[in-house]
Amino acid sequence: MVVITRKKGESKDAMFRKFTRTFIEEDLVNEMRKRLFYKKPSLKRKEEEKERKMQRARLRKGYGFRRQGFNSRYPQKKRI
Repeated sequence: MVVITRKKGESKDAMFRKFTRTFIEEDLVNEMRKRLFYKKPSLKRKEEEKERKMQRARLRKGYGFRRQGFNSRYPQKKRI
Protein backbone atom coordinates (compact mmCIF):
# COMPACT_ATOMS: atom_id res chain seq x y z
CA MET A 1 0.00 0.00 0.00
CA VAL A 2 1.33 3.40 -0.96
CA VAL A 3 1.07 6.14 1.68
CA ILE A 4 2.10 9.70 0.91
CA THR A 5 2.28 12.41 3.58
CA ARG A 6 1.85 16.02 2.60
CA LYS A 7 4.53 18.43 3.71
CA LYS A 8 3.94 22.09 4.35
CA GLY A 9 3.90 24.08 1.10
CA GLU A 10 3.86 20.99 -1.14
CA SER A 11 1.67 21.29 -4.22
CA LYS A 12 -0.80 18.70 -5.51
CA ASP A 13 1.39 18.10 -8.55
CA ALA A 14 4.40 17.31 -6.38
CA MET A 15 2.33 14.91 -4.28
CA PHE A 16 1.04 13.19 -7.40
CA ARG A 17 4.58 12.78 -8.75
CA LYS A 18 5.72 11.35 -5.41
CA PHE A 19 2.75 8.95 -5.38
CA THR A 20 3.46 7.83 -8.95
CA ARG A 21 7.15 7.29 -8.22
CA THR A 22 6.52 5.18 -5.09
CA PHE A 23 3.75 3.24 -6.87
CA ILE A 24 6.15 2.28 -9.65
CA GLU A 25 9.02 1.49 -7.25
CA GLU A 26 6.85 -0.92 -5.24
CA ASP A 27 5.95 -2.73 -8.48
CA LEU A 28 2.25 -2.88 -7.64
CA VAL A 29 1.06 -2.89 -11.25
CA ASN A 30 2.96 -6.06 -12.15
CA GLU A 31 1.87 -7.72 -8.91
CA MET A 32 -1.78 -6.96 -9.68
CA ARG A 33 -1.43 -8.35 -13.19
CA LYS A 34 0.10 -11.55 -11.83
CA ARG A 35 -2.71 -12.04 -9.32
CA LEU A 36 -5.52 -11.20 -11.74
CA PHE A 37 -5.92 -14.80 -12.91
CA TYR A 38 -5.25 -18.10 -11.21
CA LYS A 39 -2.19 -20.00 -12.35
CA LYS A 40 -1.79 -23.68 -11.79
CA PRO A 41 1.28 -24.66 -9.74
CA SER A 42 2.70 -26.60 -12.68
CA LEU A 43 2.49 -23.48 -14.88
CA LYS A 44 4.21 -21.41 -12.18
CA ARG A 45 7.06 -23.93 -12.00
CA LYS A 46 7.47 -23.88 -15.78
CA GLU A 47 7.63 -20.07 -15.83
CA GLU A 48 10.15 -20.00 -12.98
CA GLU A 49 12.33 -22.56 -14.76
CA LYS A 50 12.13 -20.54 -17.96
CA GLU A 51 13.20 -17.40 -16.08
CA ARG A 52 16.15 -19.24 -14.49
CA LYS A 53 17.28 -20.43 -17.92
CA MET A 54 17.06 -16.89 -19.29
CA GLN A 55 19.14 -15.54 -16.40
CA ARG A 56 21.79 -18.23 -16.91
CA ALA A 57 21.93 -17.45 -20.62
CA ARG A 58 22.33 -13.73 -19.90
CA LEU A 59 25.19 -14.46 -17.50
CA ARG A 60 26.91 -16.71 -20.00
CA LYS A 61 26.50 -14.19 -22.77
CA GLY A 62 27.74 -11.28 -20.65
CA TYR A 63 30.74 -12.87 -19.01
CA GLY A 64 31.68 -15.69 -21.35
CA PHE A 65 32.85 -19.14 -20.39
CA ARG A 66 35.34 -19.29 -17.56
CA ARG A 67 36.72 -22.65 -18.52
CA GLN A 68 40.23 -22.71 -19.87
CA GLY A 69 40.50 -22.44 -23.60
CA PHE A 70 37.28 -20.51 -24.15
CA ASN A 71 38.42 -17.13 -22.89
CA SER A 72 41.64 -15.25 -23.53
CA ARG A 73 41.78 -14.17 -19.87
CA TYR A 74 42.30 -17.79 -18.89
CA PRO A 75 44.72 -19.30 -21.39
CA GLN A 76 45.28 -23.03 -21.61
CA LYS A 77 48.28 -24.49 -19.85
CA LYS A 78 51.00 -25.75 -22.15
CA ARG A 79 51.69 -29.43 -21.94
CA ILE A 80 55.24 -30.67 -22.18
